[in-house]
Amino acid sequence: MTRTSAPAQTPAPGVWEELVTAALLGTDRRTPPGIPPGPRAPAALLDAAAAETVRRRAGLRPARAARRPDPAPVDPRPALPAAAARRLAMLLADRSGTAGGGRRGTAPDLKELLPQWLAMANARGFVAPPQALPALLDAARGRTDLRPAALAFAGPRALWLARLNPDWRFVLRAMPGGDAALPRPGDTERVRELWRHGLFAERVALLTAVRAHDPAAARELLAGTWPAERAEDRLMFLDSLRTGLGPDDEPFLEQALTDRSRNVRATAAELLSALPGSALAGRMAARAAVCVAVDHTGDGPRLVVEAPHECDAGMERDGVVARAPAGRGERSWWFGQLAEAAPLATWPARLGGRTPREILALPVADDWRSELHAAWCRAAVRQRDAEWARALLGSPSSPEAGGPGAVSLAERARLLATLDSGERAVWVAGFIAAHGLSEAFQLLGVCAVPWAAPLGRAVVDALNIARDAGSYPWSFSGVMGLAERCLDPSEAGRLDGLLAAPEEAEDASPGAGGYWAEAFQRLVTTLRLRAVMAEELGGTPEAGAGEPGAADPGPATRGAGPA
Repeated sequence: MTRTSAPAQTPAPGVWEELVTAALLGTDRRTPPGIPPGPRAPAALLDAAAAETVRRRAGLRPARAARRPDPAPVDPRPALPAAAARRLAMLLADRSGTAGGGRRGTAPDLKELLPQWLAMANARGFVAPPQALPALLDAARGRTDLRPAALAFAGPRALWLARLNPDWRFVLRAMPGGDAALPRPGDTERVRELWRHGLFAERVALLTAVRAHDPAAARELLAGTWPAERAEDRLMFLDSLRTGLGPDDEPFLEQALTDRSRNVRATAAELLSALPGSALAGRMAARAAVCVAVDHTGDGPRLVVEAPHECDAGMERDGVVARAPAGRGERSWWFGQLAEAAPLATWPARLGGRTPREILALPVADDWRSELHAAWCRAAVRQRDAEWARALLGSPSSPEAGGPGAVSLAERARLLATLDSGERAVWVAGFIAAHGLSEAFQLLGVCAVPWAAPLGRAVVDALNIARDAGSYPWSFSGVMGLAERCLDPSEAGRLDGLLAAPEEAEDASPGAGGYWAEAFQRLVTTLRLRAVMAEELGGTPEAGAGEPGAADPGPATRGAGPA
C-alpha cells in the first residue's frame, strides 16, 4: 500500500508579524492568536517563534544565482614595499587614536600620521593593497580631511567597491567617474548633451572638468545657456571661471556685471578685479585714486583719504555693495571696496613714485590707516602680489607684527601664502623668535612641510623657553602636535638634551618638568617613526609632502592654538 503524506498546512498570513508585534508590546498587553494569556504566555510565544522560524527557513526555495559583479579595474601603479604595506595596516588599525582627551604618554599618535603617510605614498605613485581598501575607505568616510589623499591612493578600485557598499557612497560623489560618469572634455557631442539635460551636480562637475581642460570651451558652453539658467545656478557656474581665469574671460564677465542677480554681479566684479588689466580694474583704480593723496602741507608727507560721498549706479554695477553692514560707516565701507578692487600698481604712480614699503610707512591722517591698510591687504591676497604682501607683513620682529594692528594675524597668514615657501618659513621663524608661540599657530599652518631648518629651530627653541619658564606643555598642545607632524625628522637629534626631566625650581609649576620630558620624548619618537615611514616607502624623509596641506593640523588640534 502506498502511503501519501498529508499536505503541509499552510500557515495563516501574517503569523510572523503577529509574533513580532506581541514580542515588542509584551504578552501582558497582547497575545498572538492560539496562545492563551497568562503567566505561560511568554514561553509559548518563544516556542511559537522558534517553530515559525524553522518553518520559514525550511520553506525557502533555492534562488537563481545572481549575476557576478564585473571584475575590478586594473590599477597599473606599482605595489607597495612589504614593510610599507604593514605600516599602512598598522596606521589604519589605529584610527581610534587617543580619543578621550586623556594623557597621551610618549607614544606617537598614529592616527595623525596617516595623512602624511598617504601624501608620501601618492607622491611616489604606489597603488593601495586590495586588502587595505575597505579600511582605507572607512577611514576616508570618518575624516573628510583625509578623503582627497585616501581616494587618490585607493584609485579606480575605490569606485568599484563603492558601488557595492552604500557606506562608501561618498566615493561616487568625490571621485571623477562616479555617479556622474562624465564624458571626456573632448567628446563634444556627449558634453553638450549632458550640459543640456544633466542634473545640476552633473553640470557643475562637467563645467569644472571642461574648464580645467579647455577654459575657452567651458566659457562657450556656459555662454550658450546663460540667459536660461536660474540665478543660483549662474552663481555656481560663474565661480568655476576662477580656474584658469584670464583676459579672454573679460567680455563674458563684463556682460555678467549687468546680471539681474546681485550675487552674480558681485562675483563677476570680484573676478574682473583679479585681472589687473581689465576695464573694471581701470574704473576701480580711477575711483580709488581720487580718494587717496599725499599731503605735503605738514611737517612731512602724509596720506589723506577722502572717501566717496555716495555709491552711484556705476559703482553698484561694478560690484560695490551700497548698503554697509551694521556698525560700519557707509563711506568707509564704499572706500574699502574701491581700494580692494583697484590694481595695486595704481598706487606707486599715484603717490609720488614710492615703493609699496615707502607708501605703507607714510602716516595716514584722520584714523584712516587701518581701513586703508586692510583694503590693501585684501587686494594683495586677491592679486597674489608678493611685493605688497611683503611690505604689508613688515618685519616679523616689530611689535605690531604680534597683532592686532592694522593687519590681523589671520590676514598675515593669507599674506604669507603669497610668498614662496622659503621666505614664508624665515618670516614665521622671525616672528616666533620675537613674539613666542602664543600667536604663531595660525602662521605655522601656512608653512610648507617639513618645516625649513630656521623655522624648526625657532619652534624648538621657543618650546624650550616655555619649559624653562615653568609653563605646562598642554598650554602649547596645538603647536606641539603640529611639530610632531611638520618638524623635519633630521631635527630629532637636537632634541636629545630635552628628554630628561629637569630639576624643579621652588617656584616652578608642580610636575611640569616631567610632563615636558614626556612631551619631548613623544616628539622625538614621532620624528623617528616618520623617518622610518619614509624609508619604508623608498625615499628620503618627507619627499613629496611639501605643501601646507600635508601639514593639516588634524581634527584633534585644527584651529586650536595654545590654550
